[in-house]
Amino acid sequence: MVKLLSYPISLIYFICFGLTLLVFHPIQWICLNVFGYQAHKVSVDALQFFLMRCANILGTRFSFYNDYPIEKGRPLIIITNHQSLHDIYPLTWFMRRYHPKFISKIELGKGIPSVSYNLRHGGAALIDRKNPRQSLPALMKFGEYIENNKRAAVIFPEGTRSKDGTPKPFQTRGLDILFKKIPSAIIVPVTINNSWKMLRYGKFPMGLGNHLKFKVHKPLELANFTDKQALIETIEKTIKADIEH
Repeated sequence: MVKLLSYPISLIYFICFGLTLLVFHPIQWICLNVFGYQAHKVSVDALQFFLMRCANILGTRFSFYNDYPIEKGRPLIIITNHQSLHDIYPLTWFMRRYHPKFISKIELGKGIPSVSYNLRHGGAALIDRKNPRQSLPALMKFGEYIENNKRAAVIFPEGTRSKDGTPKPFQTRGLDILFKKIPSAIIVPVTINNSWKMLRYGKFPMGLGNHLKFKVHKPLELANFTDKQALIETIEKTIKADIEH
């Protein structure tokens, strides 16, 4: 019965979602090309807010839990598990004061209104997972950008999303590069729960009535750790310990 009900509601959601992306595409272009980076960032933040309101049509709720102060004006490496594309816009909104920038597969850099434009012009890293000669320099350049501009790099070390919420093993190559290129970073582990349920039936219809939860764990000074492999293992255990099953 719930799945049957989700068909018409999902249709309304996709119409609103698509219109939001179409409306904000020219807004982003104008903000960036006429007013510069800061105006573009405001437009991107507003986009995330309205994408969350679109998700509310599906009965989706969002909660963000953070008991720790995170220093502004410092580069961050936000490390989190990955359950669906619905991880991205709430995390961008909740962490907006730190200018989050994502590592994304290169295919998303074209063809999607608003999303592709922001990935190409907003400071993201677009990588070809099948081509190390492209991806490694792109990650190194991305790390240097984060370090120099005091932004927040967001990385999903699992490499791909978990379709049922069960976490995948962390891949370390991307983290190793970011650790080297952003030596002054504060590491912010985050656990995401329940966003996979948005796609429990596949791409259509959408899951209804989900409560997406984002929990920030204790931030860590990267410079305080000499054994980076042990650090990665600790972060992985911390994030996965709070994943709901």
